[in-house]
Amino acid sequence: MPLLDIENITIKFGGLTAVSDFSISMEENDLFGLIGPNGAGKTTVFNMLTGVYAPTSGKIVFNGESIQGIQPHQITKKKISRTFQNIRLMKNLSVMDNIKVSYAYQAHYSLVSSIFRLPSYFRQEEEIEKKSLDLLKIFGLLELKNEKACNLPYGQQRRLEIARALATQPKLLLLDEPAAGMNPQETQNLMDLIQWIRREFKIAILLIEHDMKLVMGVCENIVVLDYGKIIAQGPPDEIKTNKKVIEAYLGEEAADA
Repeated sequence: MPLLDIENITIKFGGLTAVSDFSISMEENDLFGLIGPNGAGKTTVFNMLTGVYAPTSGKIVFNGESIQGIQPHQITKKKISRTFQNIRLMKNLSVMDNIKVSYAYQAHYSLVSSIFRLPSYFRQEEEIEKKSLDLLKIFGLLELKNEKACNLPYGQQRRLEIARALATQPKLLLLDEPAAGMNPQETQNLMDLIQWIRREFKIAILLIEHDMKLVMGVCENIVVLDYGKIIAQGPPDEIKTNKKVIEAYLGEEAADA
């Protein structure tokens, strides 16, 4: 059974079909790329996967269970997490608190325990603190734990956003243009980070990205959207030479990737 099985999902907004008959299947630990021109429907696919939009038709099955039509917070509990093209950190909170918020939803103490500060409350708060520190250490952000998120350089804000997504302990991580705004060295570091996350956390990753060096360098399978429809799917070497893809999107970039 695949981890993620999407069958012919379509979404319409009024008379406009934004995505049509989109189908992919991902196994545990797969690393897929989703590419295409601006407006092709890539982020709309992410929004359907995370409960922001409900497909007009089709089927989304994750970990053996249908997930279309349920709310975003319920999707998170099903073990799907995402980042956004425009970073959405809690900018006035500390780096540490940004991570703790993601762990906190997993806490099981009652309202009574939190109000009266019972031992069960302190035990779980200590566990959240430890997990948060461990994750910040892994991502090289431990020394910045008390810094406001808004004061971090752009590349470190991206790392924090990915770390926060991983704090929800997903089985599938969706990355929406993680290299946007990065310089070449930051992009190379991100490539290494994505591959390391997949190995270390043993999760599947689906990413949207315009940087072809990154996509071709890390993805095992690439899906290409144009005007809401899949025009090609396959390994990087096939996508580079696909005439439809070159005409619709890659152009001369294909030869350089």
